[in-house]
Amino acid sequence: MKTLLVMRHAKSSWRDDNLADHDRPLNKRGRRDAPRMAKLLVDESLTPNLIISSTALRAVRTAEAVADEGGYQIELEFRRDLYLAAAEASIETLRDFAGDAAIVMLVGHNPGMEELVHDLHGDYMRMPTAAIAHVQLPIENWSELDEATEGKLAHLWRPKELP
Repeated sequence: MKTLLVMRHAKSSWRDDNLADHDRPLNKRGRRDAPRMAKLLVDESLTPNLIISSTALRAVRTAEAVADEGGYQIELEFRRDLYLAAAEASIETLRDFAGDAAIVMLVGHNPGMEELVHDLHGDYMRMPTAAIAHVQLPIENWSELDEATEGKLAHLWRPKELP
């Protein structure tokens, strides 16, 4: 059994029209929500062994905030191919880079993150910024993961629903 934490990046800023989409930073809410979600994972005893993130600045900062706030001394892997990636690309990245990690967090963008949860769980789940889906996968190795893998959605946390 493997555990996948699918996280949509925290809220980003649209303040500077001159920035490329890839370079948009987190806004105030994003800088608040990412650490809150990390604390939730600590409280739930869900410590990722690896965080794989898109290279977009907002995703990078989200992944770093989760690692920092969670106190995780783990590897962070940044992949350009996850920038605005479809579900299939995320699955391929997990197969290629998750190694022997028991719990992997993937930080990316919509609609790809919602598509990934849908493909692995079967139901559409709305994932606003900084949401985390906890998916349990019936696989022994990440190399077994594909679009037909039927996982179980253990939980979906949205920042606005937290106390």
